[in-house]
Amino acid sequence: MSENEHEAKMAHPRMAAGVLFFDDADRVLLVEPSYKDYREIPGGYVEQGESPLQACVREVHEELGIKPRIGRLLVVDWAPNPGEGDKVLYLFDGGRLDADHRQQIVLQADELRSYDYHPAEQLPELTIPRLVRRITAGIQARANGVTAYLEHGTTPETAS
Repeated sequence: MSENEHEAKMAHPRMAAGVLFFDDADRVLLVEPSYKDYREIPGGYVEQGESPLQACVREVHEELGIKPRIGRLLVVDWAPNPGEGDKVLYLFDGGRLDADHRQQIVLQADELRSYDYHPAEQLPELTIPRLVRRITAGIQARANGVTAYLEHGTTPETAS
């Protein structure tokens, strides 16, 4: 196989990075985008030359106006989308936002209507199933001190 043929077969996924922030009751922060009919987590696409963690920090600053410390990687999700092609989604632990950060939140007015904290049980009513699965896996990974690998938001069956 020539180098060009090999290159043509290689995946060139779009990458996105998001973060889970929690309050003192372990509810998760969701934002309400003006351009979607469901809630999302803070985050967005990774730009060229940027790491997933750098993208997460940048997106949180753009969307919420704050620069809290972003913690460890909780989830990597291989989630191709028919309309968008191959995608790899990274989910980081933002931990509990302290009072200073909560008071400094200023939403990106042209993209976000609101934000609020929600218990995990409410997620299916607020967002799309694959994001519910990813957030739930992130909450479990955080509690268990592990990093989860997912495909379409679920743990894949391993080949034997």
